[in-house]
Amino acid sequence: MKKNLVIVILGQTSTGKSDLAVELAKKYKGEIISADSRQVYKGLNIGSGKITKEEMQDIPHFGLDLVDPQTVYSMADFKEYAFQKIEEILSRDNTPFIVGGTGFFIQSIVDNFLLPDVPQNPELRKQLENESLGSLQKKLEVLDPKKAKTIDTQNSHRLIRAIEIATSLGFVPPVQKQSSPYEFLQIGLFLPKEELQEKIKQRILIRLEHGMIEEVQNLHNNGVSWKRLEELGLEYRYIAQFLQNKITKEEMIETLTNKTNQFAKRQMTWFKRDERIMWFKSNQNKEIEEEIKKIRT
Repeated sequence: MKKNLVIVILGQTSTGKSDLAVELAKKYKGEIISADSRQVYKGLNIGSGKITKEEMQDIPHFGLDLVDPQTVYSMADFKEYAFQKIEEILSRDNTPFIVGGTGFFIQSIVDNFLLPDVPQNPELRKQLENESLGSLQKKLEVLDPKKAKTIDTQNSHRLIRAIEIATSLGFVPPVQKQSSPYEFLQIGLFLPKEELQEKIKQRILIRLEHGMIEEVQNLHNNGVSWKRLEELGLEYRYIAQFLQNKITKEEMIETLTNKTNQFAKRQMTWFKRDERIMWFKSNQNKEIEEEIKKIRT
């Protein structure tokens, strides 16, 4: 029995994934599920590059504004949500599009990750919530030195979850892949290095003009701690530091630009490991449509 098709549009930041996805969804009865680890949060709009209502062009979008910024939204949460939305879209005889740049989110769907079934431990979490990042890292190093070397050491929520799993199981097990109920066509977008860096620089300046600093200040005014804002990364981290007078505006822009370029490089490193991804320049819409037609016939 032929599996239902799910189209994935992925790539580095600033490569035009959202615009392409909307154009393709209009042609192939598509509905879009965002695979972006920050766009799930309410209020993270300008900094996360969240698509606007106007830009959606009446194409249904899911995976946006799901939880408050104080809530931790995990890859396991995304996987459960995305599979549910895929089924709903298919039930309407439409095509699901997974669109974004969060590699772990995308791979959890494509490879149908089997995740550790370890429930939250409220007592342990309460003990750990006020620990410093350094203290959490040391605890994880004792429990699982291998995991401690690969985790994001700037994210206390991920550290606490890893400690929680390691406390329960004795270690953090590697993610296991399973066969998927769907067929995936993974389309990767890329730009030449110099062009991408220029787009990143200009996009940061445009977002600053459109109120990105005010967005971060409003989030803090509405109860999101500076610590949590810094955990949300990139724009939110360095603007939060600027608003706390830890760095100047010029330092904030320079650091944010450099760190975003580094982030884009890490994104490509992650995606390049998957040989199933078909890569296209951002303006090769015709060639991309040809690949979709091939797999749909």
